Amino acid sequence: MEATEQHLDTRRAFLLKGAAVGAGAIGAGRLLADPPAAFASGGLTPGDAAILQFLAAAEILETDAWQQYNELGGIQDSEVPGGSGNPAYTDALSVLDSDMAQYIHDNTDDEFTHFTFINAYLKAHGVETVNLDKFRTLPSSTATGAQQIGRLTNLMQLTVDTSWWTRYRSDSQNPDFGDTLPQAIPDLATGQHPAIPRSDADLKPKNHLQAIANTAGFHFAFIEQGGTSLYPSLAQRVTSTEVLRILLSIGPTETMHFQTWQDKAGNAPPLTDPTTGLTFPNLNADGELLQTNLIMPEPTIFLDRKFPVCSIIRPIHTEGAAMGAVKALTANGLFIGQSSEFFAVLTGLARAADAARSGS
Repeated sequence: MEATEQHLDTRRAFLLKGAAVGAGAIGAGRLLADPPAAFASGGLTPGDAAILQFLAAAEILETDAWQQYNELGGIQDSEVPGGSGNPAYTDALSVLDSDMAQYIHDNTDDEFTHFTFINAYLKAHGVETVNLDKFRTLPSSTATGAQQIGRLTNLMQLTVDTSWWTRYRSDSQNPDFGDTLPQAIPDLATGQHPAIPRSDADLKPKNHLQAIANTAGFHFAFIEQGGTSLYPSLAQRVTSTEVLRILLSIGPTETMHFQTWQDKAGNAPPLTDPTTGLTFPNLNADGELLQTNLIMPEPTIFLDRKFPVCSIIRPIHTEGAAMGAVKALTANGLFIGQSSEFFAVLTGLARAADAARSGS
């Protein structure tokens, strides 16, 4: 179904009721209909359209996760409506930084604008926009403050890859070269852990709630590091200078988010969750690779080992970048409970984006 101009008036309306690609538009395992070679005057190539469609889907999913965080631990207002806040969870997040509620709100607001803009740009060029409303089937937290609506993403059973922490502190390893970096919080990379309270029962004991807030802090950075890497990776495949401008303008905002969240994650207090056994160690006890105030990316190898080290965004390889993002989010547990059709749709969008080449 097509979004109306009224739907574009508010970001929330666009998320909940926005444009096209519903059940009738695509089925399990099927890609969006191939767009023609160009649309309108100076229109989009199929490759540029596919990249933007995948990014719209990624931003919708990201917005869904951030909206849940904002309902419980952010600021609920006319910019980011929904939910009524959870004082206990908000207090636990504030241990990482007293401004966490404002940062969560602003990050959520940013993500709404990203997907609404990309979808509006696609529509203006005669290309199908992206709508994942059919898949809003996952349960909400029942903790005080959360809306009881269907969700796209799961925040209550997460396995959080924290190798982004060591990746940005290593001067000799880069995933673009096939390097695998160690986990900063090994316990987070195993098992399934809540990043929001599942119910009011999770609000105590105190260290259990703080472990949930700590998990959220590291998950915030995980999500935004993915965007930090994804945008420059896909930018290397676009054709239109205007589409390149879009990716080079939105991508750095993801980096600004990531820089903020990696700094706040480092303030997570060392503790062991009495309920699950999840342990957050004292990161400053284990040398420079885990040192919490090294939030500037350390120079590392780039392009070829023969060159001097250089401070860069990493990774930014282009082969399979979109599918890599899908796999990382799936391994994270963000889609636990989703249908096979959801995975088929998301995989189809990713494969189309990865197939894009400049000039095609």
